[in-house]
Amino acid sequence: MKTRTTQAVILARGLGSRMRRAEAAVALDEGQAKAADAGQKGMMPTLGRPFLDFVLSALADAGVRDVTLVVAPEHSMMRDYYETQLRPQRVRLRWAVQAEPRGTADAVLAADSHVDDAPFLVLNSDNYYPVGSYDALCALGGAGLVAYEGDALVRDGNIDRERVMAYALLDIDDAGVLRAIVEKPPADHPLALRPEHWVSMNLWSFTPTIFEACRRVRPSVRGELELQEAVMIAAHDLGEVFHAVRAHAGVLDLSRRADVATIGDHLRGVVVAP
Repeated sequence: MKTRTTQAVILARGLGSRMRRAEAAVALDEGQAKAADAGQKGMMPTLGRPFLDFVLSALADAGVRDVTLVVAPEHSMMRDYYETQLRPQRVRLRWAVQAEPRGTADAVLAADSHVDDAPFLVLNSDNYYPVGSYDALCALGGAGLVAYEGDALVRDGNIDRERVMAYALLDIDDAGVLRAIVEKPPADHPLALRPEHWVSMNLWSFTPTIFEACRRVRPSVRGELELQEAVMIAAHDLGEVFHAVRAHAGVLDLSRRADVATIGDHLRGVVVAP
């Protein structure tokens, strides 16, 4: 019998380049503008509290108890908040520093010494995933990911169809095992031509095998150490089997300043208790 996963790693080190970019038609208050200018999307004021509070609360609802936040050396805003202003009651926070923004595989590797020798979730700090998605991965108790149905992302989240097709599409076999990840496929790619699109929103369940895979990753054409490449190394070279949990649900994406208002609309009424 598999043991439920109770630990998670949140990737909060990104530069937030799109969030830093000014948008003429978008009005932010002083606190929101400060978070946007710093690229700290997890600290974006949302209905009177940081967006990350909502993320931590949803993880706690799914039974996650230990959370490692991967941050930049200069990310004092986030650490100060959780160590002096709000001490979470349902999750224990640990801090891992990614010295340079070298990519998501390097960010996961930064958490190596901070997680226990057991499966753990990995997620973005700028996405709000449904509690049901966390719950399904925690129950998996091994390697896997949530595969979101593209139409549901548009229907139930704040993501338009053009953005959905800019994410990574998944090739999943009949047994529900991940075969391949295709980042931003062209319109004529076989996965893009399928009537149903299964999308990775970077919500994973990993075993410690992923750390060795991350060490083997080489820079992509963008010069980054990509987590998708580490997943494929783990699958093809290290024998890891990634089970896809299919979800017909929305995800809230806080990538740009224009997302701030829509995020608040969707989260209004959510009870937050990190």
